[in-house]
Amino acid sequence: MSHNSEPSKKWGTLEKQQWLSEQKIQRSYQDSVVAKIQQLNNDFDIHQYGTLEYQIGNYPLFAVHSKSRDKNKPNIMITGGVHGYETSGVQGAIRFLEKKALDYTEYFNFVVAPCISPWGYETINRWNPETDDPNRSFSLPSPAQEAANIMAYVESLDITFLAHLDLHETTDTDNSVFRPALAARDAITMDNWDIPDGFYLVGDTENPVPEFQKAIIQSVEKVTHIAPGDEKGEMIGDKVEQHGVINYQTRKLGLCAGFSGTQYSSTTEVYPDSPKVDDENCIQAQVAAVVGALDFLIKTDTV
Repeated sequence: MSHNSEPSKKWGTLEKQQWLSEQKIQRSYQDSVVAKIQQLNNDFDIHQYGTLEYQIGNYPLFAVHSKSRDKNKPNIMITGGVHGYETSGVQGAIRFLEKKALDYTEYFNFVVAPCISPWGYETINRWNPETDDPNRSFSLPSPAQEAANIMAYVESLDITFLAHLDLHETTDTDNSVFRPALAARDAITMDNWDIPDGFYLVGDTENPVPEFQKAIIQSVEKVTHIAPGDEKGEMIGDKVEQHGVINYQTRKLGLCAGFSGTQYSSTTEVYPDSPKVDDENCIQAQVAAVVGALDFLIKTDTV
């Protein structure tokens, strides 16, 4: 489908339906996500917190909790798959639960939502079926079912979270597929940026907690390379605040890491297209990020 014929006209219902008709299922949410989550039921409580309901089908949504919430322990939220195509975010959240979470249950209660956008996971998409970007939709009322479901669920828990790690990727397709689609949908001009080669973090401009971010970077550095800034000292158009860290206005932009209002938050960004990494290394980088964050919180007497 060519999106260049009417660059000055925003997409309407017809264009959005045409875009949706071109999307294809490429992998199974049930087989590679839900089945793994269900295997965790001996060590964790698994909750279905909602269902995405689309004309193309329904998708159950799952969160994984510590077995028994101790009111004396701080609560940690981990989210993955807000952008479904960002595979290591989903698999990294699951891998953390499989391999590391039980090492930290004496210190923390966990709520983990490994795959917030399962249709995006199956079709390898940034958007949902209605061409909304879930990670610009964490505001009320949310235009995206994916964001609305997890926000309503977290509110229903009625607990305060100390930290929120939101696990993402930045890929070459951000420039080749998703930014051009955004330009077409909104009838705007978008300049491509250099995709950073390596791992980086997005902190919160309003609450940057630089030592927390630094601890995460130092942990990840042990398993993969950290992205350098470009010749302007920027990454994806924003100033590098410290090695491997940029900051966004997470709440204002409707980003997932901002909705939970935590004292400590970070969005991880893995670069799976680097010649220096493979799928397994990307998953390990996500786990290392979570571990680095938790170790920092333990060492700084926040628990």
